[in-house]
Amino acid sequence: MKNVTIAAAIAAFVLASPAMAQETGDFSGVKATAIAGYDNIDVGITGVDNVEGFLYGGTLGYDIQSGNVVYGAELEATESTGKISTTGGRIEAGRDLYAGGRLGYVLGGSTLLYAKAGYTNARVSYPGIGGENGDGIRVGAGIEYKLSENMFARGEYRYSNYEAGVSRNQGLISLGMKF
Repeated sequence: MKNVTIAAAIAAFVLASPAMAQETGDFSGVKATAIAGYDNIDVGITGVDNVEGFLYGGTLGYDIQSGNVVYGAELEATESTGKISTTGGRIEAGRDLYAGGRLGYVLGGSTLLYAKAGYTNARVSYPGIGGENGDGIRVGAGIEYKLSENMFARGEYRYSNYEAGVSRNQGLISLGMKF
């Protein structure tokens, strides 16, 4: 229930703020995005299934459009509901922080195809024992579609590779606002 409440609050903020948006016809500007999707983590332990769960969080970024090319930077914080029990105990996916850039190409004026890459740091917990942070890299690709001058939707796939053989595959959708 806590996860649904957080996601609803982010969505309400994004949808209730059109007065703060600036009127521009391109993809340039400050953006805030609410994220939701599928999370699959390979913890790198032989004989242990992947940890699967619901991914949710938010992104803040800034894009600049020059002709049909868009480039920008993003900061992101997400959480996952992924948990799995093994003979050695329970494994829980935790928060994931990301900082990176993206480069895209505008098609037809309202659609942006993009690729992204950057640094990511994720937390995996072992209840009763502790947890570990893992540094890694993330690469991804997606499509962003303008719903209006200030609202947009995204679909994205991304892959993250962390220390100690841990990797993560995520598929997500998001709704955002350009300010």
